Amino acid sequence: MLVLSRQRDETIMIGDDVEITVVDIRGDKVRLGITAPAHIPVHRKEVYEAIKRENREATQVDMDDLQQADEKLRKSDGGQPPSGPTQKS
Repeated sequence: MLVLSRQRDETIMIGDDVEITVVDIRGDKVRLGITAPAHIPVHRKEVYEAIKRENREATQVDMDDLQQADEKLRKSDGGQPPSGPTQKS
């Protein structure tokens, strides 16, 4: 870990595109301003961890849910399996 000392209104550069500026210091709290391109997400770590957790949970498939959805689809279209894209030879 790189540890740097900065005073109020001083900036740290990360690469060519990310600037971190010390905006204010009050007691044991430091306020930082971050300038980064739109394609670089910037989050507090606890928010980042929550996003990762939610994304991981969203990818989990419950087989019971899939079977119930399949049954509902089959009932709604007369018992035929759902038609998917057809391939031409």
